[in-house]
Formats: sequence, structure tokens, C-alpha cells
Amino acid sequence: MGLKLEQYKRIVENTPNLIWVSGVDAKCYYFNQTWLDFRGRSLGEEYGNGWFEDGVHPDDKEECMKIYLENFNQKKRFNMVYRLQRHDGEYRWIDDTGAPFYDEAGNFAGFVGSCVDITERIRGQQYKERATQDGLTGIFNRQYFFDLMQEEYFKSVENKTPLSVIMFDVDKFKSINDNYGHLIGDQVLKSITEAVNKVIRDFDLFARYGGDEFVVGLPGTSTMAASKVAVRILESIEKVKIKKEPELAISCSIGTVTLNKENNFEELIDKADKALYSCKNDGGNCVVNFNHKFA
Repeated sequence: MGLKLEQYKRIVENTPNLIWVSGVDAKCYYFNQTWLDFRGRSLGEEYGNGWFEDGVHPDDKEECMKIYLENFNQKKRFNMVYRLQRHDGEYRWIDDTGAPFYDEAGNFAGFVGSCVDITERIRGQQYKERATQDGLTGIFNRQYFFDLMQEEYFKSVENKTPLSVIMFDVDKFKSINDNYGHLIGDQVLKSITEAVNKVIRDFDLFARYGGDEFVVGLPGTSTMAASKVAVRILESIEKVKIKKEPELAISCSIGTVTLNKENNFEELIDKADKALYSCKNDGGNCVVNFNHKFA
């Protein structure tokens, strides 16, 4: 025997999810009690577009409404994530899934949506990103790079597969900061990051080592192959142009090393660093391979 309408209403009113219902005009006419308690507002205040105008974060409104109307007009199920203001004024991240529903005659009657507060999950992701990523460039930070490359080092030793490291820094970066300012200096670092990401593989490990110094871990990569990657990086960085300072020429100094008989990963990094500074002593804008120059 099917549930009666009143039973359905009680279920919807008591569900922990935030529920909304819109009509054929796309405007919302129903919100369950969980929603109203979350918002601290009455049905009359939320009715129509009240919830949207007074509740959705200003930065999320355009994308939120775009997704909603596009799928509403096509009568397609959708999912979107946005920030909704809670009764205490805090904006919470909401995962909202909407789907069309139809009346007994099969006519389109509107949309029904179910929302879940995912703020803690988002914060957990953001915390992990802060713990593993460089704040300026978005690539790995030094500590996380070391953690990942330690694993690659042991894999390489155990499986007898090659492992290479590239270290590079920006030529005359202090002069760039002094002459153009730190905002331009930051833009140089971000643009270099984008340029390097274009010429390395998805599984290569790219990190900001500190200041204007970067490092790339190349699993399964021989000495010759690492040198080729380094040249691609050199050429890609030479093409970088800063919009506000189009005449600014950017180059870098690169050192490479391939695992040989090092006792630990730190020795490998030290040798890559030695190759890098040998390159700088030669005038920069070049590649020095440790295995060739110092072996």
C-alpha cells in the first residue's frame, strides 16, 4: 500500500537534507522545515527568488543561476555547488541536486531539489591543499615534493629504474624584483609555472623549492631524456611574456642529475643543486647535467 500525501510531507519535513520545490515558472514555492531552520527565515521570505537574492553568495550567483536555468529549460537533472548564508550569517558550502518532476497526467510540473551542507568536506580539501601546495603558484611545496620523491627514490632503487631531478631558478630574479616590483616578480613565477607545466608529463612531480627556485622529479627518466626535458623547459620559459612588462626578458639556469649510486634522495638533490649553480657560474640561461660534467 502506497504512502499517503501526509506521510510524504512528514518525511520531507523531517529529512536532514534541505529540500526545495519550484514550479513551471522556475520560481521556488516550497522549502522544507530543515531549509527554513537553516536559513532562519519564513517560507514567505524565501518564496520565489527570495532565497537566491538574499541567500546565495554574491560571487556564486551568476554561475548558480546559469546552471539552474539551463537545466530547467532542458528539463535535465543537475548538480551544483554554491555558498548559502546560514541563519547566523556564515556562508556554508551547499551541494544541490535538482531533478524535474511531473504530474499524474505526465505534464512537467517543475523541479525538486535536495541539498547537503558539505562545508567541512570543502575545508578538509582546502586544508590538504594548503599542506601540500605552494600558495603562490599552486604547484607542490617543498616538503610535499620531498615526501613524494622519497617514495620514487625507493621504487627506483628497488626496481632498478631510472630517476632524474631537474632544478632551476630564474636568472637575475632579484634585479627583476628591484626594478619592476614584487607584484611583477610574483607574476613571473606564476607564468613560469604555467610554461613548465606545458612541457612536462602529468605524473612528473613539479614543486616550488623556495624563492625563485623550482624542482621537477622525473620518474623513469634517463640522463639523456632528462636533458631533453630540461631544454624544453629552458625554451618554454624563454617564451614567457608578462603583459604589463612585455619587454621583460626571462631566462633560467637549469641543473639535472640522474640517480646513480646515491645513498639517499638528499644526495640526488644536492647534486642537482650543484649542477644548477655550475650553470649560473657559466652565465646562466643554459643546462648543466651533473652526470656529464662531474662524473
